[in-house]
Amino acid sequence: MTNELTYKLNGALAGLCIGDALAMPVHWYYNRQSLENDYGLVSDYLKPFNPHPDSILWRSSYKTTNARGEILHDQARYWGQKGIHYHQFLEAGENTLNIKICRLLVDSLNQNQGHHVDDYLNKYIRFMTTPNSHHDTYIEECHRNFFANYANGVEPRKCGTIEKHIGGLAGIVPVVAYYADEPIKAREKALAHLALTHPGKKMETAALLIIDILLKLFAGLPILNVIAEKLELQDNPLMGHPYKKLLDQPDHIVIGQRFSTACYVEDAVPAVIYLALKYHHDPEKALVVNTNLGGDNAGRGAVLGALLGAAHGIKKFPARWISGLKEPPPELLDPTIGMSSD
Repeated sequence: MTNELTYKLNGALAGLCIGDALAMPVHWYYNRQSLENDYGLVSDYLKPFNPHPDSILWRSSYKTTNARGEILHDQARYWGQKGIHYHQFLEAGENTLNIKICRLLVDSLNQNQGHHVDDYLNKYIRFMTTPNSHHDTYIEECHRNFFANYANGVEPRKCGTIEKHIGGLAGIVPVVAYYADEPIKAREKALAHLALTHPGKKMETAALLIIDILLKLFAGLPILNVIAEKLELQDNPLMGHPYKKLLDQPDHIVIGQRFSTACYVEDAVPAVIYLALKYHHDPEKALVVNTNLGGDNAGRGAVLGALLGAAHGIKKFPARWISGLKEPPPELLDPTIGMSSD
């Protein structure tokens, strides 16, 4: 593995964490004026606070049929209450549950020298069903559906249900990074991992786009060239938007009117591509803009951060963001091994 590749792999994993942690306190603010009133311009890690004016946790629910599916633990009492921040107990610079789960995946990749489905699933199930393994109040629908099936005796490899949320794309980044020098295996393993919790055609389509871009960035191609090539090829339906024409418009118009700020991949992924194209030279600006646009900015931020980190390497991010992460960015011990036991 070359030093340049190591630099880009570390950049992708750091960007994954940074984009999520920066957006965490203002995650799912859909009223931008409320976001500004509560936090100002967010450009550094902040601790979230209650009330969250746009929280819909009060109408979210999860009930398990038995102990096998217990994943809310002591956070259950906050579900059904109005104004509760989704990440109320997280500290400044801390990652949301989705990225904490990505860290489990990195541990599994390192320990098994490749993607081992059953080892990852064992880690995931143990983590989610163990009280106090994390302190994030909100658990996304994909995890609730997985454990509802698991509680009913479904085999873990088959517990995922059809999904369409950008949060699921965070999990493919470590897999693609591990197999960066083996593109065919990277696609195969990343899609297999995605299907564990986020199966379905929409997720696969979105994942293939992000996988292809990441692999080209890891190979050393400039991000502008990579996106331009995807626009020319039109080999993925998510590239069918007039991205270049949108660059002259205000960000809040493009992401808000042209593309929804919500979490669904058909809008969230094009929003990421737009920001990566417009701010390709400035990862700090890109992630600050993304954060302050609200909506599922944590999901977008994780993917956007990974792309820009893969393009520029870890040192392109501000040092304060690297050192300010509650946990250091995860590292792959030797992704050139590419030896999977599954």
